[in-house]
Amino acid sequence: MGRLADLDAVTLDANGTLVRLVDPVPELSRLLRERGIDRPADEIRRAFEAEGAVYASRSVEAHEPVAFATLQRECAGVFLDELGANGLDAADFARLYVGAMQFELLPDVRESLLQLRRLGLELAVVANFDLTLHERLEELDLASALTAVVTPADAGVGKPDPRIFEVALERLGISADRALHIGDGRMDEEGARAAGMHFAWAPIPAALEAWT
Repeated sequence: MGRLADLDAVTLDANGTLVRLVDPVPELSRLLRERGIDRPADEIRRAFEAEGAVYASRSVEAHEPVAFATLQRECAGVFLDELGANGLDAADFARLYVGAMQFELLPDVRESLLQLRRLGLELAVVANFDLTLHERLEELDLASALTAVVTPADAGVGKPDPRIFEVALERLGISADRALHIGDGRMDEEGARAAGMHFAWAPIPAALEAWT
């Protein structure tokens, strides 16, 4: 275990480390009812989870807008198929479905980033997130604290491939042994260590306390 004083940069995972998904089921239920589809919350949740499994397996490949829009339509179709709501058009519903996915900051994240900035550390996000990540970070007022945001669209690969971390380090101008990555999954740990970085487990405040 090192100290923050020995670092020049901290990189952070997004979902599960910086932010979390707000439960989309109530909003999806409302959207469906407005279109004549009434389903129990547990069925909507199962359909959402089935769609999420498809999305997770393919999102890293959707590096550019056309492919990403196609994936969104197909995933909306998976959700509707799981519900037996075949009367709704997936292409029309996709925009509403994506809009129901809202994120919120995890506890004490903003304060932790401010602490790191006060220490003079560069900050970056390294995440297997889709093309909406920049927009999400802007909405949550985090973008101004970050020097770089790196996704598979930037690196051509996702975690655990170390290349996505190396791209972040290149953009920061920082050597791997002077950088700490904080994440909540084995892919974070495996990829960061393969890139030569230090690693700490989320939540961010606990990670920083261990490194203080």
